[in-house]
Amino acid sequence: MSKAPLMPVEDALDQLLGMANEQRLADSELLALDDARGRVLASDLVATLDLPPWPNSAMDGYALNLSDLHRQPLKVSQKVYAGQAPDTLLPGTCARIFTGAPLPPGATCVEMQENVEVLEDGRVRFLQPLKAGQNIRAQGQENRVGDILLRAGKRLGPFELAVAAGQGLAHLHVVRRPRVALLSTGDELVEPGQPLRPGSIYNSNRVLLGHWLRELGCEVIDAGILPDRPAQTRLKLEQLQVSADLILTTGGVSAGDADCLGQVLRDSGKPLLWKLAIKPGKPLTVGHFGTVPVIGLPGNPTSALVTFGLLARPYLLRIQGVQDVMPLSFTVNAGFDWHKAGGRREYLRVRLEAGRAVLYPNQSSGVLLGATWADGLVEIPENSTHNLGDPLRFIPFNELF
Repeated sequence: MSKAPLMPVEDALDQLLGMANEQRLADSELLALDDARGRVLASDLVATLDLPPWPNSAMDGYALNLSDLHRQPLKVSQKVYAGQAPDTLLPGTCARIFTGAPLPPGATCVEMQENVEVLEDGRVRFLQPLKAGQNIRAQGQENRVGDILLRAGKRLGPFELAVAAGQGLAHLHVVRRPRVALLSTGDELVEPGQPLRPGSIYNSNRVLLGHWLRELGCEVIDAGILPDRPAQTRLKLEQLQVSADLILTTGGVSAGDADCLGQVLRDSGKPLLWKLAIKPGKPLTVGHFGTVPVIGLPGNPTSALVTFGLLARPYLLRIQGVQDVMPLSFTVNAGFDWHKAGGRREYLRVRLEAGRAVLYPNQSSGVLLGATWADGLVEIPENSTHNLGDPLRFIPFNELF
């Protein structure tokens, strides 16, 4: 009997995002701006103020009405600083004005101080041609009352939070945190700080994924390490489905005798996809246990990194309402030859040097150190070879994080 074909990466992503669209989080909470970075806006942010709220000066200089220019030199009738309310400009005069200060009513332009001559008696002569509106920031130049400034589903970074602050808002409604149960599987795993047993290794995936989940605005339920026992695996999933929006696991999803998680999902759960045409990360498993989604990442650290970044991350953003979930990428030239055409799409750890992507020497899925050396991943399409200088898609790590 022939083996089932491996699922292409795009098909797996489409299925994950379809699942996420059906499981969007509806609850929200009100957070102070200082606590909202990385969270997702729950409703549109609509402007309640014009910005700027009044015409103001873009320069340190002098405000005048162009119709008075023929009367120069002009007397300075007032000084206007930022934060002050100006008087109406007296006919035949100008106003000393500073950057950000409100424009005096009656003024039609501002000339920068470098183009002005101040005479001994304090009057002002303008040395360059002027035009209406010069060096003035118009009222509502940035936005008008009623404009939608940020759409629901926008992840909030420093720029977005500053826009909210500019409207006088101290709090925002954000989508509640997804509750993600993080579960490591494998008899060989030991938590850092504990003595290693013969044949055991330290659990680095929990640290990697725990921090990554929190960066994505998730609440992490640390479910610990699960031994390779089917009955215990089933019981643990039953316990976690009560409190979690997603169960995220590492290890135990391949087809070996000790790969209990994949076995339990296929026997007792509702598997959605298994075995992808991706390298590293082929054993990725997605399904449901009861009504709770389960994403089972491979146990090798780089396999977990790649599949979480390219597949689990978009899912977690989409359930929070983010529409644009894919990382930005761009084309770079290969700094290596690649003559090993394979049937799976490969993601290689690379560093950018002199405009080219240079390979980390050891691309084993068990080697995590390469991620600290690399700037990101290059994508090698299925069944393709490449020569030095060929264009390749590059995904920066800072986009994934």
